[in-house]
Amino acid sequence: MYSALAEGLRWADNADDVRVTLIRGVDNCFTSGNDVNGFVSNDSDSSQGRPSQDLMHALNDSKKPIVAAISGLAIGIGTTLLFHCDLVYASRDCFLQMPFTRLGLCPEAGSSYLLPRQLGHQRASEMLLLGDRMSAEQARDYGVVNEVLDQADYLDYAMTKARQLAALPADSVQTSKRLIKTGSPEATRAVINDELVEFNRLLQTPEAQAIVQAFLAKSAAK
Repeated sequence: MYSALAEGLRWADNADDVRVTLIRGVDNCFTSGNDVNGFVSNDSDSSQGRPSQDLMHALNDSKKPIVAAISGLAIGIGTTLLFHCDLVYASRDCFLQMPFTRLGLCPEAGSSYLLPRQLGHQRASEMLLLGDRMSAEQARDYGVVNEVLDQADYLDYAMTKARQLAALPADSVQTSKRLIKTGSPEATRAVINDELVEFNRLLQTPEAQAIVQAFLAKSAAK
């Protein structure tokens, strides 16, 4: 998934006839996050290595506007990637969560830099340190989501907004996005790399491995 999405983002950035990228999930699920089974491996590439890093940089480097339409689960990378998007629309049944500390891990995708910058220190700390589940309405109130809509309407609404962006002068929109993000892509790139080093270090700790094994055992018992 990571490689395909990164490839798609770069293709869209280089395609003259593409003005906006829209990211959505399927089957009422945006993304349930990383496969926890990979976290028991000693191979960092199978958990949080090159493919995920490539996606994070592709999101950060994107010159064209990105619209996200989310419903159901938006866990881990499903939430952190939203901070690279320009417009985010959610269904009412959606919930977001970044449970990194609950797994003995740390933030990813530049979120430790982007969240304080976009939401403020206290709200960023609440989301990243506690890792609590957040409703779509709370995410809207915090400024993570633009609008919350009924399940039947959220995708059409997101597509309408994407078409509205696509109808505007492309150079104007892309220049405006670049100016809005002035200074942050370079800083975010460095933070993404630092986060991945720490993520993979923490992943090998006995505490994180015990948490992951307990999670897998609980899931298998259901």
